[in-house]
Amino acid sequence: MSDARLPIKLPTSLKAERHGAVAILRLARAEKRNALDDETVLGIETFFTSLPDDIGAVLLAGEGEHFSAGLDLSELKERGIAEGIEHSGLWHRAFARIEFGKAPVVAVLHGAVVGGGLELAAACHVRVAERSAFYALPEGSRGIFVGGGGSVRLPRLIGVARMADMMLTGRTYSAEEGLSLGLSTYLVDEGAGFAKGLELAEHIAGNAPLTNYAITHVLPRIAESDPAAGFAMEAQISAIAQAEGEAKERLKAFLDKRGPKVVRS
Repeated sequence: MSDARLPIKLPTSLKAERHGAVAILRLARAEKRNALDDETVLGIETFFTSLPDDIGAVLLAGEGEHFSAGLDLSELKERGIAEGIEHSGLWHRAFARIEFGKAPVVAVLHGAVVGGGLELAAACHVRVAERSAFYALPEGSRGIFVGGGGSVRLPRLIGVARMADMMLTGRTYSAEEGLSLGLSTYLVDEGAGFAKGLELAEHIAGNAPLTNYAITHVLPRIAESDPAAGFAMEAQISAIAQAEGEAKERLKAFLDKRGPKVVRS
């Protein structure tokens, strides 16, 4: 499936390879349900800051039966407030490298997508869920609070009320419910997630890089701006994108009937 391993030094809890212009990162702690310890989170940050310039998209997946069961609770220790803030900042920095990194990220979700695992998925741009996927935020029953950016990213996907309900009551959503709510953007049969995710990542990698940048870096900020600022920002990035030589060539190819057409999927 892969062309070669990526020359990025990572902990044993992560595996990296490439398939053409797509980089593939796998969570490789199947025996721990891919729980996220500090070493893994630091490795995720290293991976996304070290991507080669010719990578156009990333595919993120988990080995074993689960995507990620979240924070490795065996690492929990008594921390002071300042230490707790610093620890949360580690997750924030790592996941920001996903959301606002060099390339769009497609996540393949199966089994547990819980707590910090759901926070990790929310930092990705496209989420493909297999039917075994289930979503939960059990922080309320454990006496803790989300610390990996979930309180910022998840309300954008499902709203504050639904997130509060998940945390207060321990409510779990199925893969089908997650699709309808916006926790995933695709739903496929069991075992079909990786192939679908790779197909999408390869398509994304074939887009114009500046357009991908605008979609992943500028679009979220436009959406959070007041309308006047949003319209101004949109006009600027639209003008910049269409002035690029690659954009001009792609538009010419379409007009000359050499480019791809939009068809029903």
